[in-house]
Amino acid sequence: MADLLPLPEDFERALVVVAHPDDMEYGGSGAVARWTAQGREVVYLLVTRGEAGIDTMDPAECGRVREAEQRAACAAVGVTTCEFLDHPDGLVEYSVALRRDIAAAIRRHRPQLVVTGNFREFWDAGGTLNQADHVAVGRATVDAVRDAANRWLFPEAGERWDGVTGLAAASSPAARHAVDISEHLDAAVASLSAHRAYLDGLGGGPMTDPGTFLRAAAERTAEQLPGATAATPFEYLRP
Repeated sequence: MADLLPLPEDFERALVVVAHPDDMEYGGSGAVARWTAQGREVVYLLVTRGEAGIDTMDPAECGRVREAEQRAACAAVGVTTCEFLDHPDGLVEYSVALRRDIAAAIRRHRPQLVVTGNFREFWDAGGTLNQADHVAVGRATVDAVRDAANRWLFPEAGERWDGVTGLAAASSPAARHAVDISEHLDAAVASLSAHRAYLDGLGGGPMTDPGTFLRAAAERTAEQLPGATAATPFEYLRP
């Protein structure tokens, strides 16, 4: 098994773009905790409010609950700015409109690193299917980075920003890089634990125990990142 490479950290500002509350907490919030502790600015952009994510809760109430849980999860890893686009949970489409919304956020916040979730069809080599919103948002984010740099695209969405130097996809099966979160695993666990209503709604299983789930995953990844005792993997792309 080949070693993973350290994710480049030559940035001052990062923008995280994911589909749902809890997406980053299951993949990369430990890295965010590391970056904010280092003094880097990290902003979150949520494409939906996760309103269709709890079977026993009405969507209007669920959206309010999950927004509050996401803001608490952000606070646990040092993030103070969390924005929502209000695309429909479960029905997000890859579209020009979605690209425009994400490009506008990139132009507004002017990050050097953009982070999203796994946009591949599968989670792993075993063929576990990814969810449609994750794929649509991830792919739109990749394209929006390039859109944001083109002055002739979406002129109504702000002044172009061509300063993105890297794009990282958390929990990708194509990951070749990782971030050492040895000192930030507790913050990652706290951020996922903030999604209490969502975790309770899952009805049990390994993914409902943040400490056990995240620690086991981080320790497995650290076996491929020399010097780390906990790590989180990313697919890393250059625009």
